[in-house]
Amino acid sequence: MYCVFPSAQDRMVSPAIALAFLPLLLTLIIRYRFFFVLFYRAVLVRIWNDCVTGLTREERAYQYVLTHATQGDPDSILETFDVWCSKVEFISNIGPKKGKILDRLLMEQSPLTVLELGSHCGYSTVRIARALPLGARLYSVEMDQRNAAIAEKIIRLAGFDDDTVELIVKPSDEVIPQLRTDHGLERLDFVFMDHWKKCYLSDLQILEGSGLLGKGSMIVADNVLFPGAPKFLRYIRKCGLYEWKIHRATLEYSRGIRDGMAELVYQGIK
Repeated sequence: MYCVFPSAQDRMVSPAIALAFLPLLLTLIIRYRFFFVLFYRAVLVRIWNDCVTGLTREERAYQYVLTHATQGDPDSILETFDVWCSKVEFISNIGPKKGKILDRLLMEQSPLTVLELGSHCGYSTVRIARALPLGARLYSVEMDQRNAAIAEKIIRLAGFDDDTVELIVKPSDEVIPQLRTDHGLERLDFVFMDHWKKCYLSDLQILEGSGLLGKGSMIVADNVLFPGAPKFLRYIRKCGLYEWKIHRATLEYSRGIRDGMAELVYQGIK
């Protein structure tokens, strides 16, 4: 048996190939650097802290808010959350930039009945509740029991009681058909979607079938560009039931990642 050793010329080819791909590699790193940073903050840091602390990310966020925010002050709760999410660990809340768009829409609409799909740890719930007129009621839906427990604490820490915010711990597709019978709702003035993006379209269609949307009811859906809800966007473009627009922004607590919120105003069946 003969052993064949690579020639000097062959040994020179591999480094040459590697050098040829180096500009491409650098280009990819530069182009997608914000996504690499997001992966590090949202995934790697979370896994490490989960192992070290024995707590969930949402539980760590609550502890930080509890020790740094002013009880009964929604603005302080939100500002403390924003510090945590931008400086400590990433959590996919609506954040302050897109939050201001949501604030403005709520002020313009002055809704009396609001449905939130996806409480998560309560950030957007507090943000919505503080903008509501006197006598309004927010129904916030969260299917994850551990996250719902955190959201409940955050909501009450901000000073909102059951008369203003009711937290419902069930999947959204089970809650929506029962809103009329179980909660006495006749109409939803405002709906905020920030749960699983794959559920946006199906839940919107359940809302349409429930009869709870009236002419002028507004639906706001976050993260429709990143991670994205393409089926939802295709549907609202084609169905003819809504006047709609996209509020373009960047992903919460991140730079360089384009995102947006969809604003829909229900026009009814023509």
